[in-house]
Amino acid sequence: MTSRLLALCFDAHDPTRLARFWADLLGWETADDPLGGVAVVPGDDTGFRIRFVPSDQPKVGQNQMHFDLTSTSLDDQRQRVAKAISLGGAHIDIGQGPDEEHVVLADPEGNEFCVIEPGNKFLADCGLIGAVASDGSQAVGYFWSATLGWPLVWDQDEETAIRSPHGGPKITWGGPPLDPKTGKYRLHFDLAADQAELDRLISLGASRTDIGQGDVDWAVMTDPDGHEFCVRPPR
Repeated sequence: MTSRLLALCFDAHDPTRLARFWADLLGWETADDPLGGVAVVPGDDTGFRIRFVPSDQPKVGQNQMHFDLTSTSLDDQRQRVAKAISLGGAHIDIGQGPDEEHVVLADPEGNEFCVIEPGNKFLADCGLIGAVASDGSQAVGYFWSATLGWPLVWDQDEETAIRSPHGGPKITWGGPPLDPKTGKYRLHFDLAADQAELDRLISLGASRTDIGQGDVDWAVMTDPDGHEFCVRPPR
């Protein structure tokens, strides 16, 4: 079997507030999360939910993952940005140039995301969340393609992207240079996999790691670039 992507998880100081921001911005629903924390659930099949789990760790540096939200027109882009600001988001500067057509924002806890200009062909038909854009090498793109069984839809100049055969957002990796790791990442994937699949992930280049999880029935691992992710037993 291949691993199944259950969720993208945010470490949050206030999970309820952050879940409400993203639910309102995306037009999704909040729900109790059986794994703990608060979940935001899509109204259509994007392949995964978003989980917000409590953490008292401060945000250090730029996240290794962020959402690229799509827009259908310049007016739609402006409205999306205005809505994010009204919900508690903010404009931020991460070094983008003055001529950039996309808008860089942060949610109420400083997690970066972009609202992409209309007409972006790469994200066409991907939905409102066009991509989970990630810092990562070409090798890690290959790793996640093999892990999830999602085909590569881009592999050029050490940049890679994968997408579920059922559609939904792409997951992209920008290639080198990679940002230095500054502690536990605030965003990570939750997977469902059995023991045989755990062994396969290790053979693909994953490693077990300890972040203080204690005696639990799930595993914390890192991909070949050192990004943490969790593997939970299938239910």
